[in-house]
Amino acid sequence: MIFTKDHITGNLFDPLDHLGPKRKKLMNDSWAGLFRKEILLELPVDKIAPHFHAVFGRPTKELYATLGVLILQQMNDYSDIETVHQMAFNLQWHYALDITDKSDASTYICPKTLWNFRHVVIEKELDTILFNKITDKLAKVFSVNTDKQRLDSVHIKSNMRRLGRINIFARCIRSFLVNLKRQEKELFETLPVELIERYFKKESIACFSMVKPSESEKTLTSLSNDLFSIVQSFKDNGEVNSMHTYKLLLRVLREQCTVTESPEGGAIDVCVKPSCDVPSNSLQNPSDPDAGYSGHKGQGYQAQLMETYHTEEESNGIGKLNLITYVEVEPAHKSDANALIPAIESTKESGIAPKEVLADSLYGSDENCEAAKSMGVEVISPTMGHSREDAISLSDFEISETGEIIRCPEGKTPTKIKMKKDRYNVAFNSEDCINCPKNTVCPTRQGKKRHYLRYTDKQLRIASRRIKEDEPEFKERYRYRSGIEATNSFYNTLTGVKYLRVRGLKAVRFCVVLKAIGVNIFRATAVRRAVSDNKIVTEGIEPVLDNTILVFRGQFRNISNRLQQIWGHMSADHEFGLKLAA
Repeated sequence: MIFTKDHITGNLFDPLDHLGPKRKKLMNDSWAGLFRKEILLELPVDKIAPHFHAVFGRPTKELYATLGVLILQQMNDYSDIETVHQMAFNLQWHYALDITDKSDASTYICPKTLWNFRHVVIEKELDTILFNKITDKLAKVFSVNTDKQRLDSVHIKSNMRRLGRINIFARCIRSFLVNLKRQEKELFETLPVELIERYFKKESIACFSMVKPSESEKTLTSLSNDLFSIVQSFKDNGEVNSMHTYKLLLRVLREQCTVTESPEGGAIDVCVKPSCDVPSNSLQNPSDPDAGYSGHKGQGYQAQLMETYHTEEESNGIGKLNLITYVEVEPAHKSDANALIPAIESTKESGIAPKEVLADSLYGSDENCEAAKSMGVEVISPTMGHSREDAISLSDFEISETGEIIRCPEGKTPTKIKMKKDRYNVAFNSEDCINCPKNTVCPTRQGKKRHYLRYTDKQLRIASRRIKEDEPEFKERYRYRSGIEATNSFYNTLTGVKYLRVRGLKAVRFCVVLKAIGVNIFRATAVRRAVSDNKIVTEGIEPVLDNTILVFRGQFRNISNRLQQIWGHMSADHEFGLKLAA
């Protein structure tokens, strides 16, 4: 039975009266006050309520509070047991979730309930809805300007062990044998006894971790033959083929081995591929088949983050909210070059799209820049690679605003410019080019009548970008990109995002997205406190000064009135004395 609480109607008695004014102010100024006031009512309870019956069964935990607990758990990097204790005894959690009574029904949540709600949120991808709703709310409350944003990725490791190729083979075979014995015991007993003894027992499988480097090639060959024989034994069995562990065997065989086929099309032999031929999206661990491999960062996943930023002039010395507007989780083998356009499209759907994006050179390919330009977004990014110092490149030529070559580095003007579709053909006087001291390092090539410089629109755009990169304006704009590195550090320090307790793409995405919500909440709290402190300084002193002036003004008036009275008495006495003398 669905149970939700009315969080809009206020309380007859203030539940924080027992705290006193100082502690109450601390509570309202903390993240708990922001969560209760701005975020709690934004939680998508209507999306999770259909998974419970409206009338029958025991009442659920209060849905707003339970969804809030999932966010608070990830933003503070708590385990399930730690979350149970925080929910039971932490006064800030009670205030943030609008829990006003101290009963077990309101303040206690068991680990199984946490698991059930988390499972629903993960399977229905409600984490993305949570992120979008809370981000939109914070953007409106803090009047966040989303015109300027920056993009980068952060590497994430799931809760899996790093395995070498030998252990990947051995563990996949053992997992299949264990699964086969549970589901198809008769088929399990048909396997050779020596094969079962080699892989089935934990003591036996541990021996593969102690293989000498000199024997690794021989061991891999033996493992590949065993795996191949198991796959061949059950390739025609439909029930075995549908098993997850059998599919993993097929995947390892495809990624790690080369199978030789007979003229009739049947597999007859297998050999292990060289390590350099194994793809980066190969299986890293059978316990986490979604993880990938990056040659730069290692095994695991990566999260693409895009956030708003403000220049020093725009912050006015107080600071404005840098809000994470986009987060996407993908295996580590994915390239950053494919992440820019989905990020822009996602923020456009949410109504918080940027007008300019700062990113490193991997995101700033010519294709990405042109696609973003068609969407009304300017990409500020260095070009990939660099030209040789001892050679002349297209960027060394003087290029007009219309994209035409005006003169070469030696000051010679072209005699003819011809353009066909997206290709340019620029002709120079052959006599000038032959006598040029830089003829050997120049990209022009001798033709029948002249020397020619040939290039495309893409090459011209890249050359123009290289020229602009040396200008102070580009360096001034691009220097703000480094700020997202601080965000990645802040993200990991506060929420522990780089080392997660879960495995699998869906579970990793859930944790990463909710931790990003936590970063936004922490940042919003800091900005709200800074604005509040600045308001006290700027608005609090002026009334004090005004009151002081009023006090002095009043005292001056009193003294002035008193002096006038004395002067009046003295004047009257003087006139009376003159009359007596007369």
